[in-house]
Amino acid sequence: MDEHEALSMVAADLPAAGDDAAVVGEQVLTTDMLHETTDFPAGVTRRTAGWRAVGASLSDLAAMGAEAVAAVAVYGAPAFDETELDGFLRGARGVCDSVGAEYVGGDLDETGEFTVATTALGRTDDPLRRTGLGVGDAVCVTGALGRTAAALKLFAAGETDRGNELFRFPPRVAAGGVLAPYATSGMDVSDGLARSLHQLAADNDCGFEIDGDSVPIHPAVKQTTPAGDRLAAATTVGEDFELLVAIPPERVADARADSPVELTRIGTVTETGVRMDSEPLADDGWRHGE
Repeated sequence: MDEHEALSMVAADLPAAGDDAAVVGEQVLTTDMLHETTDFPAGVTRRTAGWRAVGASLSDLAAMGAEAVAAVAVYGAPAFDETELDGFLRGARGVCDSVGAEYVGGDLDETGEFTVATTALGRTDDPLRRTGLGVGDAVCVTGALGRTAAALKLFAAGETDRGNELFRFPPRVAAGGVLAPYATSGMDVSDGLARSLHQLAADNDCGFEIDGDSVPIHPAVKQTTPAGDRLAAATTVGEDFELLVAIPPERVADARADSPVELTRIGTVTETGVRMDSEPLADDGWRHGE
């Protein structure tokens, strides 16, 4: 099984595991694991790794419309280097501070490769689920897509300062809290827009029609990627951690006015099929282990 198939099997047995985070009363809990070989290309600093690893879990809270409360992490490495560990802690604390949460520690372990497992705790009395959207709802995304695609090209080119800057993405916790009351469904696009649309389509037995020209593309993509490849970079590479939400069309203007970040309508919920510009949109995106 690939990761998506494995997660589907788990969710079938554990209904609380079907969303970006599990809801336990008014608490929201999520956990993630990142590895050096699949998640941290050469040139990523430990500060960036701490920010990105903890930020990935905070993004799950954002997708549920939850307030971020606290995070912990397991830091595993072949050896413990004071400078590297200090950098990791600065990144982990920094991303928590950026969303009003507290980094409260975790555990240390010796591992064959640098590995981080993170857990974040949030709070909401009305979580936003992946299910619940309706045909005709507007499909919207926060921010701009392709940030990670551009960063990977920069790391490959040896431009590590800029790559690290892009890898330290802003978790959309504030936006999630504001948009949740407007939205009928939502998730983060950590697996990429195309794959996320297919996941929502399967969860809701629906389809989507996306306007490619409306997809907001991060400025860094335009600086690193040929024009003909930019839309694919923004929709299939993944790891952008923006929010994908469905909102009744009559509420989009109010949601956009209240959102603390740019909210762009990119399409409409339909009855069947996942399409972009009237053509089938392939289920391409991020898969761990590839």
